Amino acid sequence: MSEENFMDNGEDVKPSATKVDPAVPASLTWQRKIDSDAKAPREFSLTAKEILQMAPVGIRLWFLCREEAAKGRLAFIDPFSKHSVTSSHGVPLGGIGSGSIGRSFKGEFQRWQLFPPKCEDEPVLANQFSAFVSRANGKKYSSVLCPRNPKLAKQDSESGIGSWDWNLKGDKSTYHALYPRSWTVYEGEPDPELRIVCRQVSPFIPHNYKESSFPVSVFTFTIHNLGDTTADATLLFTWANSVGGDSEFSGGHYNSNIMMNDGVKGVLLHHKTANGLPSLSYAISAQETDGVSVSVCPFFTVSGDQNGITAKDMWKIIKEHGSFDHLDASDASTQSEHGSSIGAAVAASATVLPGESRIITFALAWDCPEVQFPSGKIYSRRYAKFYGIHGDAAAQIAYDAILGHSQWESWIEDWQRPILEDKRLPAWYPITLFNELYYLNSGGTLWTDGSSPLHSLAGVREKKFSLDKSQSGLKSIIDVPHQQQQNDTAVSVLEKMASTLEQLHASTASNSAFGTKLLEEGEENIGHFLYLEGIEYRMWNTYDVHFYASFALVMLFPKLELSIQRDFAAAVMLHDPTKVKTLSEGQWVQRKVLGAVPHDLGINDPWFEVNGYNLHNTDRWKDLNPKFVLQVYRDVVATGDKKFALAVWPSVYVAMAYMAQFDKDGDGMIENEGFPDQTYDTWSASGVSAYCGGLWVAALQAASALAREVGDKNSQDYFWSKFQKAKVVYEKKLWNGSYFNYDNSGSRYSSSIQADQLAGQWFVTLFSIITDFR
Repeated sequence: MSEENFMDNGEDVKPSATKVDPAVPASLTWQRKIDSDAKAPREFSLTAKEILQMAPVGIRLWFLCREEAAKGRLAFIDPFSKHSVTSSHGVPLGGIGSGSIGRSFKGEFQRWQLFPPKCEDEPVLANQFSAFVSRANGKKYSSVLCPRNPKLAKQDSESGIGSWDWNLKGDKSTYHALYPRSWTVYEGEPDPELRIVCRQVSPFIPHNYKESSFPVSVFTFTIHNLGDTTADATLLFTWANSVGGDSEFSGGHYNSNIMMNDGVKGVLLHHKTANGLPSLSYAISAQETDGVSVSVCPFFTVSGDQNGITAKDMWKIIKEHGSFDHLDASDASTQSEHGSSIGAAVAASATVLPGESRIITFALAWDCPEVQFPSGKIYSRRYAKFYGIHGDAAAQIAYDAILGHSQWESWIEDWQRPILEDKRLPAWYPITLFNELYYLNSGGTLWTDGSSPLHSLAGVREKKFSLDKSQSGLKSIIDVPHQQQQNDTAVSVLEKMASTLEQLHASTASNSAFGTKLLEEGEENIGHFLYLEGIEYRMWNTYDVHFYASFALVMLFPKLELSIQRDFAAAVMLHDPTKVKTLSEGQWVQRKVLGAVPHDLGINDPWFEVNGYNLHNTDRWKDLNPKFVLQVYRDVVATGDKKFALAVWPSVYVAMAYMAQFDKDGDGMIENEGFPDQTYDTWSASGVSAYCGGLWVAALQAASALAREVGDKNSQDYFWSKFQKAKVVYEKKLWNGSYFNYDNSGSRYSSSIQADQLAGQWFVTLFSIITDFR
């Protein structure tokens, strides 16, 4: 990847004139037949020996999970609670940080992450697309466009969704995925002379910070009539008033009609979220065009004893009449009863002549502008900057998506096509490259608008959280014995940090996240971005692995990457003396010490209560600070943002100085301390190690180069001289003539080859930092 392709011009993308046929999948896609067997992930198991070895950690973790649950909080992992596991995953719905709804390649809507880190994996089976076809020769066909799920209960067959026509076999129909788009090609199903293509697209648009935040997806169906008789076709979109799990049965939900301009019609589903979570509304919509008519069923009973038309009645109406034009919708505004589930439907009908095609467009949007954390703080999502914070924008979001999605797809096509057509790449590579970006949507991502909390149910407790505004705390870290010019630099850094610390202290007082205080005058507040290490590993922005994942952000959404870096730069200067017990050793340690880069930005109160991970004391990890320095320099190179470099330079300097304590013998090289003190947190290393040592050598180069960028000649020379010294030690103590040993402790594992041993070399080579590091 050349540097010029890596750069961001700092502007949102310009309009594109590229025309895209929604019925034609991209040239390279991940493919599955719809009837393919789903292979559920297997849960790992422990041997008796492993159970015995891990018992102390397991017991401490069990108590931690119970204690946190009693306080309404989350532990970073809870292996004692059962989680549903689904498979068949396809391209998820929605933009970035506004919630995510998964969709399987079979067509089911599943993996609900509307309130991260909460995740409901199981599909809501009433949420479906269906097709009904009547031909001039009298033949009729109907089916849900998804194979029948074996979990459909017998009672659902009487009046519920089990009574629908689940006739799709799927053996001739193919799913294509290339995130953020997917195509499902129904070949001869349900009508053997019909070809239906559903193209799903969400607004994941590189360098776009508006539409990419929208909680919406658009489904464009192209109906090809391959027969010699006219076909009257109706596509049906059904949606339950549910946010996953058993939420549809909590009661108090209701639906209402939507009538917008430009022929857009649909239904709003108002969901009264239980368990203290924010309310949410959905909009399901379709657009009337020449030859396409739209009708709605604003209310039907999915299951339970709710009065009104049943799912079976609704299906019968659309099957017989092809529309809801004569439906009595008097029950539309009825609230759902506890124990019952309600839904809504939108039908779009068209007559397709032999040899011709029709296009029908649907949209699904949701609106939940508030993000609430267990601490009680409530923030606004990024998209609320454009649609407001009142939770009444779902219909408008769906409308805008229907009218604007063609431009989205043009932008996406312009982005992806050069990579798909690059003949230097094996076919699997671009497919994987794009599809793995799904995690920026469905990795529990949250994107706030960057403002202070709307309101807070709990204040920051000064006794628990503090900022060392005096110079003494910093001086203890950075005023290490160097030549006089370096002491002068340390004093300069202290002076620069004085105003920064004042700004951070002001953030504490106002319950505002810290990173935005490092924005220079005139810089855009793009908001704060959070994502989980994993759905079961619930920590925000885990930094040791962000080191690897961050390339996607800096290349596609560099402003979000810089926002994350500002948050960590601010966190370097924070100090939280709260005592936390480590799970591995059972020791009480401070949550976060001044100068250390945190492992993560927290769980229950991100930005304020960092380091949700407590398996080990990460203040003594050897990789986090070097990774911070490397990423900062990479981001400066990638964006050319000198204001960012100047703003975070003091934190970079302090992070480097903090590492001096780990150079026990003063030879310029840090040493590991005999416990898992880096990202591979079950692997111990002692003395000089290939992984951490390599990161340290690389970070010294990056720090010198960054000092040059900000005009700090003393620091530039100092870190370069440290690099020259550390490089010699690294090679002398670890190079065995063929590769670098795992560490130099002399243990039976010391001569092992760590696959990731040259992570630091990879970083510096990638950004052409002048080096003789081989």
